Amino acid sequence: MVVAGFCSFLQMYSTQPLLPMLTGIFHASKIAVSMTVTLAGLGVAIAAPIAGILADKIGRKRIIVWSAVLLGITSLAAATSPGLGMLLFWRFCQGLCTPGVFSVTVAYINDEWASAGAGAVLSSYVSGTVLGGFSCRFIAGLVAAHFGWRWVFIVLGVLTLGGAGAIARLLEPERHAHHASQWEGSWYSAVKSHLGNRRLLGTYLVGFCVLFSLVAIFTYVTFYLAAPPFNLEPTALGSIFFVYLVGAAANPAAGRAIDRYGQRMVLTCGIGAGVAGIALTLIHSLWMVGLGLTICSSGVFAATTAANNFVGAAAEHNRSLAVGLYAAFYYVGGGLGAAIPGYFWNLGGWPACVAFIACVQIVTVMIALTFWRGPVRAGVMIPT
Repeated sequence: MVVAGFCSFLQMYSTQPLLPMLTGIFHASKIAVSMTVTLAGLGVAIAAPIAGILADKIGRKRIIVWSAVLLGITSLAAATSPGLGMLLFWRFCQGLCTPGVFSVTVAYINDEWASAGAGAVLSSYVSGTVLGGFSCRFIAGLVAAHFGWRWVFIVLGVLTLGGAGAIARLLEPERHAHHASQWEGSWYSAVKSHLGNRRLLGTYLVGFCVLFSLVAIFTYVTFYLAAPPFNLEPTALGSIFFVYLVGAAANPAAGRAIDRYGQRMVLTCGIGAGVAGIALTLIHSLWMVGLGLTICSSGVFAATTAANNFVGAAAEHNRSLAVGLYAAFYYVGGGLGAAIPGYFWNLGGWPACVAFIACVQIVTVMIALTFWRGPVRAGVMIPT
C-alpha cells in the first residue's frame, strides 16, 4: 500500500520546480510551461470517475499494476519530447493513468479491510502519497540541476516501473469479490441528483478552490524564488517542498479537530492560516517565505481534510459516483490553479498572484459557510 501511494504521486507535480528552467529551454511563457501541471491535473479529472468502473469489471490489482506501468512508460516517453507540445501531450497521458493507482487503491483497501484495520492501512497509503508527492518535486529539482530536464523523467520513470514491479509482487489479489453497485436510476439522473444537492455541490466547489489555491501557490512561487533577490536554482526550488512534510505531519491534528469542532470550523481556520501564510511570502526574506509556505501548506492541508471528510456527509446515494465527481472537480481546480494565476503574474508578478489566491481562499470559506449544513459522517481521502 505504501509503494502504491508513493507511485500515485511520483509523477503528478514533477514539473513544478522545473518551470523557470522550462521557460528558457522552450522560449515559452510562464502560462505555457505551467500547462505541464494543468494538463496532468485535467487528465486526472477526466479519468477519476472512470477508473473505478474499469476496476470493478477487470479486477483492482490488475488496474493498479498496469496503471503504474503506464505511468512509468509515459514518463520515459516524456523524456523524448522534441518540444513543449509533445511534453504537454505526455503529461496529459500521465494524468489519465494516475487515478488507476490512487483511487483504485483506496477502493481496494476499503474492500479488503472492510471488517477491521482499514484506517491504519489507509494511513500507511496516505503516507506513501505524501512521500511520493514530495519526492517527485525534490528529485526533479536535484536531477535537473545536474543532468537536465530529460533525465528527470527517465529517473522518475524507472522508479515508477520499479514500484509497479513491487506492487505486482507484494499486493495480494482481491480476496473479496466486488460487484459494481447498481445505479439508483440512470447514470445521468444520478449525476444530476448529485449536482442538485446543495451540500454536495458546495463540497465540489470547495474542493475545486482548495486544490486550485494549493497548486497556484506552489507553481508560481517557483518563478518568484527563481528571480531576484532570491535567484534559486532548480535544486533549491525542489527543496522548498520540504514544507509539505511539515504540513503532512501536522495534518492528523486536523482530523481530530474535525471530530470535535466540525468541518466548517476546521476549514475556516485552515484557510485563515493559508491567507496569513501566503501574505508572509511577500517579505523579501527566504526564511520568511519558507515560514509562510509552511503555514500556508499546513492550513490548506487542513482545509483539504475537511472537504474530503464532508463528502461522506453530503452524499445521499451512489456514493462512489459522488466521490468520483468530487475528485473530478478537485483536480480540475488543481489544473486551472497552475494556469489562471499566470495572467495575474503578467499584471503584477507575485504580489498580484498572492492577492488573487487570497481572494479565492476567502470565497472558499464563504461557500463552506453557506452550503455545509447537516450531520457528519465518515468521509474519504483524496490525495494531493
